[in-house]
Amino acid sequence: MAAAQTTRAKSAASNNVSWRDAAPAAVVLIMGPEDYLGIRAMDRIRGQVREAAPDVELSRLNAGSYEAGSLAMTVTPSLFGEAKLIEVEGLEAMNDAFLADTLGYLGHPENDVVLVLRHSGGVRGKKLLDAVKAAGWPVIDCQPLKKDSDKTAFVVSEFKAGGRRIEGEAVQALVNAVGANLSELAAACSQLIADSTTAVDAATVEKYYGGRVEATAFKVADAAMAGNGPLALSTLRHALATGVDPVPLVAALAAKLRTLAKVAGAHGSSAQVAKNLGMQPWLVEQAQRDVRRWTPDGLIRSIQVVAEADAQVKGLSRDPVYAVEHAVTVIAMSARRN
Repeated sequence: MAAAQTTRAKSAASNNVSWRDAAPAAVVLIMGPEDYLGIRAMDRIRGQVREAAPDVELSRLNAGSYEAGSLAMTVTPSLFGEAKLIEVEGLEAMNDAFLADTLGYLGHPENDVVLVLRHSGGVRGKKLLDAVKAAGWPVIDCQPLKKDSDKTAFVVSEFKAGGRRIEGEAVQALVNAVGANLSELAAACSQLIADSTTAVDAATVEKYYGGRVEATAFKVADAAMAGNGPLALSTLRHALATGVDPVPLVAALAAKLRTLAKVAGAHGSSAQVAKNLGMQPWLVEQAQRDVRRWTPDGLIRSIQVVAEADAQVKGLSRDPVYAVEHAVTVIAMSARRN
């Protein structure tokens, strides 16, 4: 099993692999601070190994509390010749014994052994990481998905993998509602995929997750950006009355305005703008429609008032509620006048 994997890994022109394409090899490095993606990659490799060798012997080591010689003992072929899967956590806290033993092992990996190394970030162990990369073994980089465009792409991929369609507006609604935590976003995707028999639309997302704080914040922002001041203020006051903190409300306003400002200053087709800005094409098209209601002065005024509100809700004002209401009012008036 590992011999063929060794050849594939070392002959690859590039050893960077997406977590979705994680596959067994004699050595696999999973690195990066996004634990959820690391877990998914590890689970995928483990599942493929067990499918190929149901009697595989699974062992787990910790690089921080490692004792010298443990790796050699673990990879030693058993009497019955079962395949071995060794999962090592905590490379970011590895001790000298682990570093020395693993560097030695990389030069002569055992047949029928899959060694999966998990490094959650930081500079410790760089010598080992560089050695794995230089040898051509698969490297799975698990970085946090910070941009909305990355999260929407994640949602689309989850639905594609689950054999279910989701509409563009529903994707953004889902990210707005639960996108702060990747594991929660993945769980929401799984639930919608399991419960839906047709394409998931924005109404379905609203039904499941419309009560979330993030969703409420974007409802306020959407109403303000559309120039509907009464709806924006009533939604805002209801949110505040039910305990929603002003900070995510201002963050939602800022996110909407940033998108509008980026698209307003871009040239080319929606596809070209989307590619240049790293955004979903449908989101660019929506922003291009919305920006027609705005003058440059109105957009600048709104960005300024949101920046002021952001500072005020984070401690510079004794009345953060007024700061948010003022920002919502200015944005709605700026949009409505144009």
